[in-house]
Amino acid sequence: MADVDLSGAVWRKSSHSMQNGECVEVAAVAKGQVAVRDSKNPHGPALLVSAADWANFISQIKSGVLGR
Repeated sequence: MADVDLSGAVWRKSSHSMQNGECVEVAAVAKGQVAVRDSKNPHGPALLVSAADWANFISQIKSGVLGR
């Protein structure tokens, strides 16, 4: 995927996140993509995935297909 400007991204993390610092943050970005980053390293790299792939990933977690 091409570089995406994340400077204006609105990052959020799950309300289920633990306070131990081991969290990821996500942001909806341009062109139907979702950026994912390590909350401990907010200025580090971000993984870009399609919004459809992200929705599928979350669906699999919620349904128990992916381990908890």
